Amino acid sequence: MTKIDDVARLAGVSTATVSRALRGLPRVSAATRRRVLAAAEQLDYEVSPSASRLAGGRTGTVAVVVPRITRWFFSTVVEAVEEFLHQAGYDLLLYNLGGREQVRQRVLRTANLHKRVDAIMLVATPLRPADLTALATLDLPGVTISSGTRVPNWPCVRIDDVAAARTATRHLLDLGHCRIAHISGDPDDELAFTTHLDRRRGYHAALLAAGLRPDPSLDVESSFTIDGGNRAAAELLARGEPPTAIVAACDEMAMGAMTALRDAGLRVPQDVSVIGIDDHDLAGVLGLSTIAQPAAEQGRLAARMLLDPLGAPSLGPVVGQRTAGRDTPVILPTRLVVRDSTAPPRAH
Repeated sequence: MTKIDDVARLAGVSTATVSRALRGLPRVSAATRRRVLAAAEQLDYEVSPSASRLAGGRTGTVAVVVPRITRWFFSTVVEAVEEFLHQAGYDLLLYNLGGREQVRQRVLRTANLHKRVDAIMLVATPLRPADLTALATLDLPGVTISSGTRVPNWPCVRIDDVAAARTATRHLLDLGHCRIAHISGDPDDELAFTTHLDRRRGYHAALLAAGLRPDPSLDVESSFTIDGGNRAAAELLARGEPPTAIVAACDEMAMGAMTALRDAGLRVPQDVSVIGIDDHDLAGVLGLSTIAQPAAEQGRLAARMLLDPLGAPSLGPVVGQRTAGRDTPVILPTRLVVRDSTAPPRAH
C-alpha cells in the first residue's frame, strides 16, 4: 500500500508539502504541486485524511466545551456537531464542565488543549478574563454558540433570546392574558449567565408594548431544570392570586411548572396557560406550546465555520447558513409553535 512518504520521496519534497499540495492549500508553488500530483498518480496514491493531517502537524480533533452535557440543548448541539465532524474526518473531544470550577480551570486556563486539538468550540460557556487570556495564548481557531459566550475574533452562532421571549409573551397577550408570570433562570446558575437576562428583557418588552407594567411578584427565579420550574411555579402559587399564564425561560422549566399547577389542582390551559422556549424533544408529547430554536442547526453551522480555516473538505452548505464577519454574530431564527398548553383565559 502506497504511503504519503513514498509520494514525498518520489517528488523530492517533505510529507507536509505533499499534504498541502494534494489538499490544494496555499504556499505550494505551481511546479511543486504538479510534481506532487504526478508522483501521486504514478504511485496510485489515495489521500488518507488522517495521514494528511498528521503530515501537516494536525491532530484531526476538535474540542467542544459545554457546561452540562445532560441538558437537552447541549446534548442536541453536541450530537449535531459530532455527526458533522465525523463526515469531515474529524474527531470530537468533549469537555463537560459540570459546574466544577476545577475542571473549568484545567480545560480553559492551562495548556490542556495545546497540541491535543486543532480548534475549539465553546457552547454557552461563561468566560472570565483569565479564560480569554488563556484562549488567546493557545492561538487556535474557535467558534462560540450562544449570546453570552464571546471571544474576540471568533465567529458566534446564536438565536435572539430577547426576541424569543418577546414572541412567547406576545402570544399570550394576543390570547387575551394580562396577568402573565415569568419563571426565569437563577443568575447564580452558570447556565443562566446571560440567557435569563435576555429572556426577561423580552418578557418585559412585550408587556410594556401592550401597555402593561411588569409586576415583580409575577417574576420568579430558579434553575433551568424541570425541578426548578416546579419550584418556581409552586412559589408563584404561594404568593396569592395565581397568574392566568406563565412564560418559562426554557421548556424544561415549563414542564416543571405544568406539573406544579396540576398538583395544585389547576388545569393547563383552562386555568393557567404555559409556554416555554426551545422545542425540547418532549414538548410535542406533552402538548407544550413553545418557541422553537434550531439547536442542531446551530451546532452544524458552528462546526462548518470552525472547519473552514482548517482547510477541511467542503461538505456543502449548511441549511440556513448565513455569512457574517467574524465579529458579527450569526443569528438563526426562532418560531412560535402553538400546542395544547396555551388558550384564552377563562371567563370569570
